[in-house]
Amino acid sequence: MSNKNNTDEWPLWEVFIRSKAGLSHKHVGSVHAVDHEMAIVNARDVYTRRSEGVSIWVVESKHLYANNPSEKDSLFDPADDKIYRHPTFYEIPDDVGHI
Repeated sequence: MSNKNNTDEWPLWEVFIRSKAGLSHKHVGSVHAVDHEMAIVNARDVYTRRSEGVSIWVVESKHLYANNPSEKDSLFDPADDKIYRHPTFYEIPDDVGHI
């Protein structure tokens, strides 16, 4: 039987905070918690002590997946042969100004 007071058994949650000045959430760290509600409270207490945020997202770590960095070539190389995705060969008219 699980002991809810033993934090070693609590799941790990990844914490994302949106700052007052920012538009996107940024990963700031991790917390242990029994559920998502406790994770948000723990995240608030740990990562927004000085009113740094306006929004908190928590995701249980076991639900995050990432590519293996050693496989980056096979994952990202297909974009290299699509030159139309890179605007390096377009000429910008002088009257457009600075983009």
